[in-house]
Amino acid sequence: MNETVDVKNVVREKYGAAAERVAQGGGNACCGGSAASPQQWDPITANLYDQAQAADVPAAAMLASLGCGNPTALAELKAGETVLDLGSGGGIDVLLSAKRVGPTGTAYGLDMTEQMLALAQENKRKSGLTNVHFLKGEIEHIPLPSDSVDVIISNCVINLSADKDRVLREAFRVLKPGGRFAVSDVVVRGEVPEAIRRNMELWIGCVAGALRDADYLAKLRSAGFEDAAIEVTRVYSAEDAKEFLAGQPEQLQQLAREVDGRFVSGFVRARKPLSAGTTAAAPAASAAATGCGCGPRCC
Repeated sequence: MNETVDVKNVVREKYGAAAERVAQGGGNACCGGSAASPQQWDPITANLYDQAQAADVPAAAMLASLGCGNPTALAELKAGETVLDLGSGGGIDVLLSAKRVGPTGTAYGLDMTEQMLALAQENKRKSGLTNVHFLKGEIEHIPLPSDSVDVIISNCVINLSADKDRVLREAFRVLKPGGRFAVSDVVVRGEVPEAIRRNMELWIGCVAGALRDADYLAKLRSAGFEDAAIEVTRVYSAEDAKEFLAGQPEQLQQLAREVDGRFVSGFVRARKPLSAGTTAAAPAASAAATGCGCGPRCC
């Protein structure tokens, strides 16, 4: 069994279903519980955006938020910059970023799920923004040239990848020298039971695939980043774990006390060195291969 392929296929299926629920007027499609039970409250994704931000984007973008943090509230974005959101889902962080970089800037969203891309395109249409582009692709193979992005953001998506080293190398490649990596993610402090690590549903809930904080920082440095740091933004208690594990097998629910305080949401920062130089641009992926260009799924 190929873990990378298995995780990717299950993520695509579950997040596609979540997008369809939102498109049909369903409730909040949260990262975690809602993948299996749309009505279940999820302590990881609750209350991440304030009222002003919620009022600034189409309602469907808010409903489709699958994240564990709010990278747009913490990342330093400047007018005229180019921003890339890895795993952009319904597009909330792309739309918020597009407003912050203004008409002279550009905000890209990258997602592999057809249903999420369709939802994001509709949210873009409703927003009226013209500096937003949604790309079809995988975060392990970013369909953008090298040295083309000022800031990479992501909201609880990198931990869903079974090949995080490849994701971080790709992020480093597409960033300009001096470019910033500024993502929200779930990370682990200490050890967690192996039963949780093996559970596929918990991968989709952004838990089983989470890296230890020290390992995350080490992987960033290995990819070439400097100034890597993690700022904890939310700590999940045993009670949160019980909420999150509701609906899982009894033996997993009993592990709630063992993971008290070990899972946290964090804002992960790093920077591509100014001295990194200009790397050779990767061949541009064709519009047919990526679903990009200026077709209905991209621009």
